[in-house]
Amino acid sequence: MLSNIGRALLGLLIVAGTVLVLGNRATAASARSGALPSPVVDDPLASTKGEQTAVFAGGCFWGVQAVFEHVKGVKSAISGYAGGKVASPSYEEVSSGTTGHAESVRVTYDPSQVTYGQLLRAFFSVAHDPTQLNRQGPDVGTQYRSAIFYTNDAQKRIATAYIDQLTKAKAFGKPIVTEVSALKAFNVAEDYHQDYARLHPYQPYIVINDAPKVKNLRRDLASLYVEPGVFATR
Repeated sequence: MLSNIGRALLGLLIVAGTVLVLGNRATAASARSGALPSPVVDDPLASTKGEQTAVFAGGCFWGVQAVFEHVKGVKSAISGYAGGKVASPSYEEVSSGTTGHAESVRVTYDPSQVTYGQLLRAFFSVAHDPTQLNRQGPDVGTQYRSAIFYTNDAQKRIATAYIDQLTKAKAFGKPIVTEVSALKAFNVAEDYHQDYARLHPYQPYIVINDAPKVKNLRRDLASLYVEPGVFATR
C-alpha cells in the first residue's frame, strides 16, 4: 500500500534509477498486448440519449479515472471508494486495508453512444491487469483489487459473460481474478484525488503507471478514444 507521498517517492526513485522497475505492471499490457475482443453478450446502443452508471476498481483510481475520461460516451468519471463496510471512509482509512473498500471509479455514460460491454472492454484491455490479485503494480492491498460493482442485473450478466468469454479464449496468461459484486454504496473520494492524472501529468507515478494506459487506449481502442469533454460529438 502506497500513500500519495509514497507513490510520488516511488516515481522519483524509479526516475532516478535507484530502484528496479519490474515493467509497467500497472497496465494490462503487462499481462497481454493489444485490444481484447468485443463482448459477445452486450446490450445494443440505446435509441435515445440518457445516463447510466458503472463502477470499476483496478488499482489506484488515478489511472482508471484517466482512462474512462477518454472513452467515448462517458460524461464523467469520479474517483471514490466501493465495496467496503465503513460508511463515508477517508482515504487514510481505505489505505489501511481494514475497511474492505476498493479504490474505484464511478463512470456516468450515455448508453446511446457506448455500451456497458464496451466500457468493460476498455477496463480489461488497458485500464488495469485483471490477473493481479489484491494489487496493481507497486500498489499492494485489497483496496487495489480488481473489481466490477454492478448496478443492475444486466450489468452482472454482461460482466460475468465477458469474463467467461476472455477465460475461454485464454486472453491472458494467468487466471482473471476480477471480483463481480453488487454495488451497495459509492463514496466520492477527496477533491485532491479527482482528475489527478490530468492535473499532474508530469508527476513520476503518473508518467510511469498511468499515462501509458491512456496511450494504449488511443492506440488499441481508437474507436472508443476521445479527448475529455467531447463525448457528445462522437
